[in-house]
Order: sequence, then C-alpha cells, then structure tokens
Amino acid sequence: EYEARTGRTCKPPPQSSRRKNFEFEPLSTTALILEDRPSNLPAKSVEEALRHRQEYDEMVAEAKKREIKDAYKRKKIMKERFKQEENIASAMVIWINEILPNWEIMRSTRRVRELWWQGLPPSVRGKVWSLAVGNELNITPELYEIFLSRAKERWKSFSETNSENDAEGVSVADREASLELIKLDISRTFPSLYIFQKGGPYHDVLHSILGAYTCYRPDVGYVQGMSFIAAVLILNLEEADAFIAFANLLNKPCQLAFFRVDHNMMLKYFATFEVFFEENLSKLFLHFKSYSLTPDIYLIDWIFTLYSKSLPLDLACRVWDVFCRDGEEFLFRTGLGILRLYEDILLQMDFIHIAQFLTKLPEDITSEKLFSCIAAIQMQNSTKKWTQVFASVMKDIKEGDKNNSPALK
Repeated sequence: EYEARTGRTCKPPPQSSRRKNFEFEPLSTTALILEDRPSNLPAKSVEEALRHRQEYDEMVAEAKKREIKDAYKRKKIMKERFKQEENIASAMVIWINEILPNWEIMRSTRRVRELWWQGLPPSVRGKVWSLAVGNELNITPELYEIFLSRAKERWKSFSETNSENDAEGVSVADREASLELIKLDISRTFPSLYIFQKGGPYHDVLHSILGAYTCYRPDVGYVQGMSFIAAVLILNLEEADAFIAFANLLNKPCQLAFFRVDHNMMLKYFATFEVFFEENLSKLFLHFKSYSLTPDIYLIDWIFTLYSKSLPLDLACRVWDVFCRDGEEFLFRTGLGILRLYEDILLQMDFIHIAQFLTKLPEDITSEKLFSCIAAIQMQNSTKKWTQVFASVMKDIKEGDKNNSPALK
C-alpha cells in the first residue's frame, strides 16, 4: 500500500515473510482473523477458515447492532435536548412577558408554581432569584462599594504590615478569615470550570464579594462553603446584585444558624429533619440509627453550600430555583430526595461507606430522577407540616422536655 501511494520501493526486512494479497482490506484488527497464517506456520484447514469467516461475520453483525443502537441513543438524546430547549424558550417568553411584569400578583399562583418547579430558564434565573430572596436588608449597590473599599483597605493594610493588629484593631483570626481562608477557598471553588481560580474571569469578583461580606457582617465573618454560594450567584447576576442576594440569602434563619455555627439551632433543624426522614424512609432511617449515623455527618455540607458542591452545577441551580420558591423546607426535602434515590444502595452499606458515599455523590445523577424522588417525599407528619414540626421542636427544647418530646422521638 505504501509503495502504491508513494511510488517508492523498499526492501523487506531480512527473515520476514511478505504479506500475501487478499481479496479484502482489513479495516481493523477484527478483520485479522481472516488473514492467512505466516508461511513459517501450518496453513489453516478449510473448517478453521470457515469458522473464522463465521466468527468474523458475527463480529461485524454485532458491531453494526451496536452502531445502530448508539445512533438511536444519540438521536433520542438530541430529540430530548431539542424538546428541552423548546420548553425553555417558551417558558422564557412567559416569564419575561407575563410573570415578571406582574410579579407580586402572579408569583403564588398555581400556574407559576408549576412552571417554577420545572426549572427556571437561565436567562431569567438571576432575576427571579433576586425577587424571591428579596432585599429585607435594604442593601444598595453604593453600600456594596463602601464595604468593598473597606475590604480592599484591610487587605492592603495586611499586606503592608506584619503586625498582629491593623489600625482598626482587627484580630489575627479576622485577618486569616478575610485573607488566607478566602484566598484558599476561591481556588477550590468549582475547580473544573477554571473561571474562579487565579487568572480566571470571575476570580476577582468572587474575592470582592466575599471580602465585602466579611466587612459587612463581621459577626458572621467568612465561613468555608460561602464561596460556592457566591460563585453560583455570580454566574447568574451582576456583581452588585449578586452581593445583595448573597447577603440577604445568608440572613435567612437556616443559613444564619449554620454559618454562625449555632449548635442549638442546628440540632433543632436536624431533629425536625429526622421526623420527616422516619416518616418517609423508615427502613433507611432505622439502618442509619443502627450505625448511629446522624444527619450532621452529611447535611452540614449540603446546607452550607446549598448543594452547589455536592450536585452537578445545572442540577444544583434547579434545586436553588425551588429553594427560592419554597424556602428552607426544600433544602431538607432535597436531602430526603437524595436518600430516597439511593436508598437501595445505602441499605447495603456500613457507616464508613455511607458517609463516604453521601459526601461525594455519583456524578451521573440526573434532574429527572432526583426531582421525581423529591416529589415523592411528603413533608407532612401527622397532619403537621415542616414549620409546625419545627415549631414543636423549638417549643419542646425550650421547655427542656427533651426526653418526652414526641417530635424529637
């Protein structure tokens, strides 16, 4: 073949037999089964040659089957993708033309809630999140700039001086929180995207929002996990709007309890979660109990990052969509949905393997399967809803009646 293409001739290596002419040209190693043996080996018998021909035909037929199957699968995926894009496009028109201009009137209607559940179109996602989260803190873009300037001054002061306290008397812990920990966490935020790491387009924006928040809420400071929440907001909002949503989101009771590491409040959330865990997944609940595997082992990371670290980014954004609609209850409902999705697998595992599995969920998790499991979770216990059960837990703990509390039991 080489000689025919180039017009050149070359000597064969010594002590080697030249390949015989064949009626076919092997397209892969699969076709080598049809070739004659080298001259220094016994030739194939007729039966063996026929058997090899049959085996080759079977392999080719199997390869064609796989090819047809793969082509059908690709066609199906493309069809679903086109359908999804059409749904997103039509939903976007409804959100832009009908819902957003009449937000207060339409946000709680059944039609909007159903459309919301299906996931927000990316083009309106940031706007809807901002409206749903609200701005109870009355933060303005100007206020963001003020705290950003303050953060930059502190960073400059820290870099110029090596003293334990700067001019404002900031502690070493504050300095580490605003500098070292933020810097370290930014590099670990969605590393596969390469956009938040040093030199990436959103590195400085993420650094600015986290630094400004540290100055805005020194009582909370910077806590690991915040970078993921801020990063998701940056991907969907302009810088100042992302900061406003970030600060208001972290001011919600559940987020405030976790980021302040308020152990008493966190235990109340865990106790309430376990009520619904036992109600919905009693078998798995008892399995976890047998290993003394408590919710804090897996829930803390999920709640801290609002699932943005644990789930694929597009799926996490869909969880955020409904979280903005339903509030903190949906975070715990999502947790139960994940447990329901992998219930059969988790029932076969021991403490260590369960903890490892829930810390790093499978990457092939899909929104259809997860949301199907979330929809099957009933957030009602003996006619009591999440808020009522949580209120009962609060009351029982406040009264000190921990042992006889039906909610805690």
